[in-house]
Amino acid sequence: MQMTQDRAETVGLTAVAWLAANDELLPVFMGSTGIDEAAIRENIADPTFHAAVLDFLLMDDAWVVRFCDESGLDYEVPGAAREALPGGGAVHWT
Repeated sequence: MQMTQDRAETVGLTAVAWLAANDELLPVFMGSTGIDEAAIRENIADPTFHAAVLDFLLMDDAWVVRFCDESGLDYEVPGAAREALPGGGAVHWT
């Protein structure tokens, strides 16, 4: 799937907003990264932060499914967006 930088940033921002509204996962993200609410607000427009949020979501297929279902996205969109954001790129494990 081809992903433009603008679309990837939009998906990333959508993921940030979704995570911020998720009372179950937000504390897990904050605990695992050490970030606080002020830092989330400060970094809301930063594509590198979007990448970090997508990295977090991509750790669990169930989270990806919930995010995509609730955001109206195809399941491959978060991974494609992550590849297009800073530090991305397809990872080949073989």
